[in-house]
Amino acid sequence: MPSSDHLFCLHSVAMFSRMFARTSFKHAVVEGFQPLIHHRRYATAASLNQTEVAKFAAMADSWWDMEGPFKPLHAMNPARLTFIRSTLCRHFGKDPFSARPFEGLKFVDVGCGGGILSEPLARMGASVTGIDVVEKNITIARLHADLDPVASSIEYRCTTAENLVEEQIKFDAVIALEVIEHVSAPAEFCKSLSALTVSNGATVISTVNRSMRAYASTIVAAEYILQWLPKGTHQWSSFITPEELVLTLQRASISVEEMAGFDFDPLTGQWSITDDIGVQYIAFGIRNG
Repeated sequence: MPSSDHLFCLHSVAMFSRMFARTSFKHAVVEGFQPLIHHRRYATAASLNQTEVAKFAAMADSWWDMEGPFKPLHAMNPARLTFIRSTLCRHFGKDPFSARPFEGLKFVDVGCGGGILSEPLARMGASVTGIDVVEKNITIARLHADLDPVASSIEYRCTTAENLVEEQIKFDAVIALEVIEHVSAPAEFCKSLSALTVSNGATVISTVNRSMRAYASTIVAAEYILQWLPKGTHQWSSFITPEELVLTLQRASISVEEMAGFDFDPLTGQWSITDDIGVQYIAFGIRNG
């Protein structure tokens, strides 16, 4: 259980966040379709950001430490999987109540880290390829997956989305969670995700909104007050608003069909799906053509 001091900090952050008006996806798209994306300086080459690669390589040993720097991702995983199961089962006509609803589908987990998302996807029946640019992440992912006969079927590769595009590999669903805010060229990255997706296939992306609420909770609280993450893990200027993400994906031939936010309950330590996309959010899109 969190300490009383941690609960107080979390409660304060939650109260701070709720002081701002909640933003629904429909309102964000209708009111926010401004060319804000042009104000961001994207690289025109590959999307790899060496500074971010080094940052996560330094934390690679902690992927399966439930009390380590990836504790927030482990806590958020059930909510992320709820959204993925719901949207992808609906899109592919699968039974969401089945133990293995993704049987027969090919998924790629881009920026898979130590495999904390790849493994449950494999247990739900998907044929999963997990890719990451950090060799140590892939090594740890393979070692952990080998502990489970089902997860051991995952194909882990130390490579980039761009390299997979060159191999002309396609997937039914392309998933990139908490990755786009760490690449140097989000627009190019989204084009690669699109190129990896079959026609009418699915793309799922989660990231952090560039809002003051996100700065307060993701950086001030998580990195400096609670010290859940090493200082400097996130850069507020690299966060992406929902409007920017919709436009970027649209230009990459991906139509965003659904978006949801994540809400943290400081009393239970659990995350849930919400319509508030003001801080952390996840998007489901369909590859056109």
